[in-house]
Amino acid sequence: MHFLRLLKIFSVASRYGLDSMLLGLEPSGRLARLARLFNAAQFWRDLSKPRAERLRLALEGLGPIFVKFGQMLSTRRDLLPSDLADELALLQDQVPPFSSELALREIEKAYGKSVPEIFAEFDPVPVASASIAQVHFARLPEARGGREVAVKILRPGMQAVIEHDLALMDAAAALLEKGCADGKRLKPRAVVAEFAKYLRDELDLMREAANCAQLRRNFEDSRLLIVPEVFWDWCTPTVMVMERMQGTPISRVDALVAQGIDLKKLSTAGVEIFFTQVFRDGFFHADMHPGNIFVHADGRYIALDFGIVGTLTETDKNYLARNFLAFFRRDYRQVAENHVESGWAAADTRIDEFEAAIRAVCEPIFDRPLKDISFGKVLLRLFQTSRRFHVEIQPQLVMLQKTLLNIEGLGRTLDPDLDLWKTAKPFLEHWMSEQIGWRGALKTFRREAPQWAKTLPQLPRLVHQTLTRTPVTEHVGLRLQRLEAGQARQNRWLRAIALLLACIAVALWRLVTHASP
Repeated sequence: MHFLRLLKIFSVASRYGLDSMLLGLEPSGRLARLARLFNAAQFWRDLSKPRAERLRLALEGLGPIFVKFGQMLSTRRDLLPSDLADELALLQDQVPPFSSELALREIEKAYGKSVPEIFAEFDPVPVASASIAQVHFARLPEARGGREVAVKILRPGMQAVIEHDLALMDAAAALLEKGCADGKRLKPRAVVAEFAKYLRDELDLMREAANCAQLRRNFEDSRLLIVPEVFWDWCTPTVMVMERMQGTPISRVDALVAQGIDLKKLSTAGVEIFFTQVFRDGFFHADMHPGNIFVHADGRYIALDFGIVGTLTETDKNYLARNFLAFFRRDYRQVAENHVESGWAAADTRIDEFEAAIRAVCEPIFDRPLKDISFGKVLLRLFQTSRRFHVEIQPQLVMLQKTLLNIEGLGRTLDPDLDLWKTAKPFLEHWMSEQIGWRGALKTFRREAPQWAKTLPQLPRLVHQTLTRTPVTEHVGLRLQRLEAGQARQNRWLRAIALLLACIAVALWRLVTHASP
């Protein structure tokens, strides 16, 4: 089965002339001339269409994983020629839809009822179609509020195609891990496994609905971001129903300007939204290509499509914040030390050499507007540096890196003069003061004090249980006899200590509950 899928990939690539595109990148041009001679003999394939259109059609023909790759590339106009970037942008929400009849059949299969029994109105013509699902507008019954909604329907048969592609990716990663000198450091199989986890989650629309609901709670009453309401009574693993949102796609810059939207303010808000999701919540929208972002008439962002989200642990957040702040302050030695302390770089790494290498990559991009910076190229240089110092890839941060590239693409479109560093630095400094300053200490006391008040009175019993838990052998029995001689005295001291600590805990609890944040 994998062989057949691999054969299809080569067949589609050949049909649309992707081999010619790759050979055309060869600097000398000799391989390109050879490819033209080879193509002249291949009368069976039509290469008359522009290369950008052929690339888009090939990615659509290969399936959802390749479409997502094209979506990510479409945001990187600094890395792609304009014709390719413009054409790949069509993959964001204009993938060919499946038939309306099939959509209606999927809805009836999900609910066990006909469409007129479920919705007061349903538009069979999709308003958006992507690699995993497509969206139709509808209206709920009057008895249930008559709200206008968006109905997302999963593409039939996606599971098998995705599993085949993931199996091929895993096989290729295994070969890379075993045959490449950098295989163990790059952890390609772990990266593929992380990507597979997110992609499989995207095939369950109940999980996507839960992601949407969580993000909505995180940004409730936000002045920056609107997240649609989920209508749970109409959600299934293959159909998701949510509030219909009114807005302008963020890629339509001319329309936003005509509406009086301040693009500079919008780009700054985008940076704040990203860092808020990552560092405040540890839960972020990880598929922020332009097809998933609209702008409300009041200038707020509207988030759509919640199939892929990223999560970070407290350890990840603190480590990233420390590195970002050190980076913004140009404290490259601190960045180097953070990598070694976290175990990402070897313990015997020369800090001074690592610091100098990081400075050489990062220093040239400071004090420059976004239009003059390419994170893609910076990441490539950082990758080369990490290879030299044997820095291990962190699979859990792959989605964060992907999202950061999306954010850069959006920022470059809205405001090329955006200073990303000056925008992000105050937010991170405030967040760090909330976490490790006096506010962080108060939050910790407030969170832990109830548990202390409950646990401290039990301390004597817990200590006694610990002392008597050792298996009773003759040797241990003798030790216990000696311990029991002083048990009464110890219990009195423990009760006194526990009472004192309980009083301290209650005092702290009263302090922090009345303290202003």
